[in-house]
Amino acid sequence: MSLAPRAVLVHRRTEYEELLDRHGTHGQAAFFLSSRGRSIGEVVERHGRTRQALREVAAAVPLTWRSSQVERADLDRFLFAPEDVVVVVGQDGLVANTAKYLTGQPVIGIDTDPGRNPGVLVRHRCADTAALLRAATAGGRTDDLTMVEAVADDTQRLLALNEIYLGPPGHQTARYRLGPDGEEDPGEAQASSGVLVGTGTGSTGWLRSLWLERGSTERLPGPCERRLMWFVREAWPSPATGTSRVAGQLSHGQGLRLTVESDRIVVFGDGMEADSLQLTWGQSVRLGIAATSLRLLA
Repeated sequence: MSLAPRAVLVHRRTEYEELLDRHGTHGQAAFFLSSRGRSIGEVVERHGRTRQALREVAAAVPLTWRSSQVERADLDRFLFAPEDVVVVVGQDGLVANTAKYLTGQPVIGIDTDPGRNPGVLVRHRCADTAALLRAATAGGRTDDLTMVEAVADDTQRLLALNEIYLGPPGHQTARYRLGPDGEEDPGEAQASSGVLVGTGTGSTGWLRSLWLERGSTERLPGPCERRLMWFVREAWPSPATGTSRVAGQLSHGQGLRLTVESDRIVVFGDGMEADSLQLTWGQSVRLGIAATSLRLLA
């Protein structure tokens, strides 16, 4: 007999909860904010909306289903199952934070603060949760959003929905060789502040800022398009390092290979540096389109 579906509700701590952790009491948090020209009232109000949304979503899970909740900080320790339906309750960024831990489970994005969030990935309202859960298990239409992956030569692997960044752990210069994967080409020796490889979903954020900065004439990829773009940040020309490979595109089957030539380079996705790959001198990593896509309920 097959298992009943499990609704996994993903959420994150509110600003109010983080303030209480830092300052101990409501009064001390209020004093801290007022000293900086802010009112705690708006923070408490947003906290209330978020908690109410989480309660409404939890109440909409069918009684015959199993249910679980996970906070963003615990995602790397949570075991998602194939029969899960993942309900992200929060902001667009929380969907991206969750995507890297999934393997094809359908995802429903619930916007807790309509009008404040862009709503690109959290497309739905709390009141629609019950119908959305039914649609998710009945094969409802999804947008399969392209993801980017990094695979190191020691088999470490990292997925991201928006972008993967490779660079120095601090403000030092990263030294490496960069070139196409799977060719005899050893790659160009470069010194820069890092390399960014982004998807169509990420083309409204960090990737777009680099695209605009370079004045690129290449079309940015769409969220479901199987194409990536990459840019080298602030490449430094010198007798030993070049700047001829500072931007490009990757299609299905193509890869970009980076070989480390400094003490350490970190690789992280979607801004989550705490969950990163650590590469040392001589290691290499391949960047390309991930086989896994994010199945986001339309």
